[in-house]
Amino acid sequence: MSDTNYLAIDYSVGATFIGNTDTYTGRWGAIHFTTNTHINTITAQNYDGTTLSGQSFDSSTTLYGVFTSIKLQNGHCVAYKI
Repeated sequence: MSDTNYLAIDYSVGATFIGNTDTYTGRWGAIHFTTNTHINTITAQNYDGTTLSGQSFDSSTTLYGVFTSIKLQNGHCVAYKI
């Protein structure tokens, strides 16, 4: 099995656990939802099309991209730093 990291996420850099409705800023390469979660606002540097703001995600869903801000309406997530 190859140990190549195709997503270029270095998990040793750390993560931010988000479990409230505060606005968080940083730079994350993956956001993993640990409960059913509704996003209030999110800023993604490399997404096209419809915004992710206002969307709901089931627990165990992971979004990949470059995210710089997130505010949850409810739920919890872990945002992995890049």
